[in-house]
Amino acid sequence: MRNWIAGIMTVLGSLLVLAGAAVVALKAAAPPADADDHDHVPVHRPGMEVGVPRVRTTARILRAARRVPDADRLIGWGVLLLLLAAITAGAIAFNLGASAASK
Repeated sequence: MRNWIAGIMTVLGSLLVLAGAAVVALKAAAPPADADDHDHVPVHRPGMEVGVPRVRTTARILRAARRVPDADRLIGWGVLLLLLAAITAGAIAFNLGASAASK
């Protein structure tokens, strides 16, 4: 059963990595969008505000995680599934041990 789970996770992880690579390739092959649409800043909304409160570290990390492109997210989940499949199949093992000296 462990080999079946590892095999399924390997296939799904590989598909996720390939899908992420396909998204990157399709975005690279697509014609560029107009730069005016993305760089336009309205006049009523200034680019820099004075006296903005400090943002917590956890909020900054969550914002950075949300800004990750979809292709990178697919590749990341695929690599995670491949790593879990390797652990499940026994290709990667973790050994924890403790010993106490007796007097």
